[in-house]
Amino acid sequence: MTAADTLTAVSPAASSPDRIALEVSGISKRFHVGPRRVPALQNVSFRVRQGVVTGLVGPDAAGKTTLMRLAAGLLVPDAGRISVLGMDATTQSLDVQGAIGYMPQRFGLYEDLTVQENLDLYADLQGVPEASRAARYAELMHMAGLERFTRRLAGKLSGGMKQKLGLACALVRQPSLLLLDEPTVGVDPLSRRELWDIVYRLVSEQGTSVLLSTAYLDEAERCNEVVLLHEGKLLDQGDPAGLCETMRGRSYEISSAGIDKRALQSRVAQTPGVIDALILGERVRAVTRDQTPPVISGAEVTAAEPRFEDCFVALLKQKTGDAQIARTAERPLSTDTDRSRTVIEVSNLQRRFGNFYAVNNISFAVRQGEVFGLLGANGAGKSTTFRMLCGLLPPSGGTLRVAGADLRHAAATARERIGYMSQKFSLYGNLSVAENLRFFGSVYGLSGKRGAERIAWALEEFELTGIAGFTSGELSLGYKQRLALACSLMHRPEILFLDEPTSGVDPLARREFWSRINSLAAQGVTVMVTTHFMEEAEYCDRIAIMAAGEILTMGTPGSIKQQARTEQQPDPTMEDAFVELILAHEKQVAA
Repeated sequence: MTAADTLTAVSPAASSPDRIALEVSGISKRFHVGPRRVPALQNVSFRVRQGVVTGLVGPDAAGKTTLMRLAAGLLVPDAGRISVLGMDATTQSLDVQGAIGYMPQRFGLYEDLTVQENLDLYADLQGVPEASRAARYAELMHMAGLERFTRRLAGKLSGGMKQKLGLACALVRQPSLLLLDEPTVGVDPLSRRELWDIVYRLVSEQGTSVLLSTAYLDEAERCNEVVLLHEGKLLDQGDPAGLCETMRGRSYEISSAGIDKRALQSRVAQTPGVIDALILGERVRAVTRDQTPPVISGAEVTAAEPRFEDCFVALLKQKTGDAQIARTAERPLSTDTDRSRTVIEVSNLQRRFGNFYAVNNISFAVRQGEVFGLLGANGAGKSTTFRMLCGLLPPSGGTLRVAGADLRHAAATARERIGYMSQKFSLYGNLSVAENLRFFGSVYGLSGKRGAERIAWALEEFELTGIAGFTSGELSLGYKQRLALACSLMHRPEILFLDEPTSGVDPLARREFWSRINSLAAQGVTVMVTTHFMEEAEYCDRIAIMAAGEILTMGTPGSIKQQARTEQQPDPTMEDAFVELILAHEKQVAA
């Protein structure tokens, strides 16, 4: 049985409806941020049933991590009570910590220790008897698919393998309740499915109760129940299917042969009654305020099955209003934008680390104004390719030209014409928002009046004026993302490189981000992006999927999904297509 099969095979029937694993009663918690007292949770109450997977879902700063830490007995609430397996998480915190498993966002693997040594360390910390360790290790390594890697250093594992090892370490002592704080952030789709396979095996085979927070709404839809938070308050709680039903008659798909997908999305988003519009391949998916279908001239509108994401976004829009998302409004880079002109050209590109080829003979070209996606599993070579294209890492072989410059001989010239937003949002956490903008402006040679004009533009365009004096390290993930994008655009680059820019970002922030990227592309900026969020790949004009340093396939989102179309799966998602291609490659290599 595959991971995907397991996901659909799990039933909530294993739950015990009358038994409660976790009960949150009137919890409130505030934190001191400088002179301010910021509320993280406000009078939140809900229950987690025993033997099910409950999803904790909400935008940045909703209070998910705070709630997890309170449930683990690591924080003390200002008001209210949390009961964990019948124990008070405040007064019996040590007993609670001895009964649960907890995997925080930044799980503490020791990267200079092997997989086996990490397991031994956590077994020591959790007091697991020596006699029972071998059997438990074997079970966990089989479950995580890490049997062949016990002697490998943790730091040498891929991102997905690190997450699976982290989960295994949290499970060294069999817990009755497992708390997982966004365990799949930054993990490729195949590894995400494997992690979910592990979680559901724990539930179905061992009766473990799971509370899991996630930024991926398709993952929330896989949970037996979901708890929705916003700004520290409870929005709703229920089973995802029931919440989806509240949206029936409000979800539509819109297509037009004569309108570009970005232009169509913009038109749909501005249609009265529409509260959400997403690009989905060559179509646009829309959600309306009521059951009145949108009227789009020159387009075909058909009813669509509601999704959990429709419900979640609609609830958020009720709280935040339907204000139009700001767009990056600047004059086009030139009046004679040539959409056929090649601005990135890669031929037989290689990068070796010793005898290991991280990138091996890849070739592709990107045109001006194109949004080009580079996808792949963790360790496929995407970030290495990005670093070479940005002039941050010299190639071992092949040729690459960016913005007309040969990066092997004129890297500095090319860097002046590109913007780069890294996976880790390379901001200086101890500098304020304005100081970060000033610093990155100076890096790009902006000073005096010109530098001041660009800082003023960034503060206004990205709605950062009110927090210009805030230390960037204190910002929510969504605002850090805004600031990082603003910094990368200070010098008005011709080409923008985005390395997993929305990892862990909530749905509304993700929509805002892509609205800006679509606007930049319309102005002639070329965009190259890596992402693990497969629906984001739908925004790309073309996609290349990498594995083991090579390109497996390249084409439009529609043509790549076509490759995974079967009689049993007539309308595959981008994630379905990605997983099928990666699995087929792995089988070929194994053969």
